[in-house]
Amino acid sequence: MYMKLMIMPNSLDMVKNMIDKYDAVMIGIENLSINMPKYYSYEEFKEMYDICKQNGKEVFVALNKNMHNKDLDYLKEIMFKLEYLDVSGIMYYDVALVNIKLENNLKTSLVWGQEHLTTNAITSNFWNSYGADYTLVSSEITSDEVLEMQKESKSKLIVTVFGHLPMFVSERHLVKNYLKTFDLKDNSEINYIENSGNIYPIIDNDLGTISYSSHVLNGINEVLKFREIGINYILLNPFLISDNDFKIVLDLFNSVNGDNIENYSKQIEEMFNTDYGFFNKETIYKVKKND
Repeated sequence: MYMKLMIMPNSLDMVKNMIDKYDAVMIGIENLSINMPKYYSYEEFKEMYDICKQNGKEVFVALNKNMHNKDLDYLKEIMFKLEYLDVSGIMYYDVALVNIKLENNLKTSLVWGQEHLTTNAITSNFWNSYGADYTLVSSEITSDEVLEMQKESKSKLIVTVFGHLPMFVSERHLVKNYLKTFDLKDNSEINYIENSGNIYPIIDNDLGTISYSSHVLNGINEVLKFREIGINYILLNPFLISDNDFKIVLDLFNSVNGDNIENYSKQIEEMFNTDYGFFNKETIYKVKKND
């Protein structure tokens, strides 16, 4: 089975210049998305969409922020526009999208993307019955748990294998409030927090505060296993990664095999401050079956 490579583009140039290195894109829309490397107006999205479709690429759209009443009219407007395009799926966090889809009999598939909650096939199958044909798997489960989920899930799975991982989101402006409290001046788009020797990127913008992992996830060692068990998509995120470096990473993931996987993994380790995330790290507490 062919496993597709999906990226979250951080520019129109990335969409154009790396068109032969990916199979699908996940694009965020301004004011409706979160945890994306960049957000785009509908017009900018449409330009990317046209380029992708002209080159036979799949397009997914992230409308995955926590919605408020003031967001609903614009959310409906965008969902109705997407209904007339060949969009493979719309990723959601807020169930308002599910309700809008059902109430208006929209045909576009959904992607269950509730981050830390997308950990099991049972809930994935529940949302599948409401039109979520895809699940973006949580980055906080092991590769063995991904395998278990793949066996039982009715939805196509998307697994993140590279990039800085979002750790938490708060609608409060934690950085801006701190700077204001202590009368500090800082116009940086990205701040960094040091804790126990690790440096964590943190963004405070109109969406609130978003903190990311200190290390870059290097999941190339899992790719062959994921391909073998039938994972549908692997996802790579270029947040804080230069275009040149990301291009190299895409080449490595596209050409990895049993003979070169160790060398490729070492090459990525030499390029970035990496770890393996939770792929080989079991959670401390786990509910036992039938308990």
